[in-house]
Amino acid sequence: MLRSTLNKLYDAAAWAAALMMVGTLLMVLLGMLDRYVSMNFRGTDMYAGYCMAAAGFLALAHTLKKNEHIRVTLLLNAVPPKAKRVLELWSLSAAVLLSGLFCFYAIKLSYQSWDFNDISTGNDATPLWLPQIGMALGALVLLIAFVDELVLEFLGQRLTVDSEEALHNE
Repeated sequence: MLRSTLNKLYDAAAWAAALMMVGTLLMVLLGMLDRYVSMNFRGTDMYAGYCMAAAGFLALAHTLKKNEHIRVTLLLNAVPPKAKRVLELWSLSAAVLLSGLFCFYAIKLSYQSWDFNDISTGNDATPLWLPQIGMALGALVLLIAFVDELVLEFLGQRLTVDSEEALHNE
């Protein structure tokens, strides 16, 4: 049941990222339309940037879980299986630590922007905590995904892509 819930979380984040990409497209198209029709849509370029940033962060966990992140496997393929496992545990532990720090500070940034009533310096005057939520949520789901990967590796249930299979992917 936990596996199903986690997979649904990763898929939901990916769908949210896809919606943000559609939002980026709509803002760009609206900005182009505004240049021709002069309807005075303010901040379309800023909103396109907000949507693009949210899309990037929200897609990170799903990309990790689908083994689509770029990995340098030269060292991993050169060491025996026991050393490979140690390296995997070490790198996943470091990833959990770093993504945890990033998640903490992303949430802290969103909270401080809300607390200080920080607004965008562009002509849209958007409260900055709104677009920062996408980054914070993406960082949180990425942290959960790295913890998931670490636990799976520790239990010996983690699936990894062999380098030959990755080469056939491209």
